[in-house]
Formats: sequence, structure tokens, C-alpha cells
Amino acid sequence: MSGTGNLVATRKLVEQLRFEVGIKRLKVSQAATDLKQFCLQNAQLDPLLTGIHPNTNPFRPFKPCLIL
Repeated sequence: MSGTGNLVATRKLVEQLRFEVGIKRLKVSQAATDLKQFCLQNAQLDPLLTGIHPNTNPFRPFKPCLIL
């Protein structure tokens, strides 16, 4: 029984390795350069870097009504 289980596990491993062979790979230096370029291009749109305008902030504290 364990021989059959071992055979099934080996077939799954071979299938996974065949799948991974077809994956396109990038060098880490190229991926880091692309990521840096993307971050610099989109920095002006990032609310963590630029902040949120008080008029459009959905989490701003509500002011009490002055009429009451």
C-alpha cells in the first residue's frame, strides 16, 4: 500500500515540476528595477505618501451640528 502512495506522490511531484518548468522567470535585479519604477510613477497617487484631502476623507470625524 505504501508503494502505491509513494508512486502517486512521485507522479504529483513530477507533474508539478513539469508545470514549473514552463513558468517565465525574471532576474531579481530586473524585477527590483521594474518595481522601483512602478512605485516612482505612482507615488503621487498613493494616499500613504501624499495624505488624504480632508474633504474626501471617508474616515474624518464628524462635527457636531451647530444648530442644536
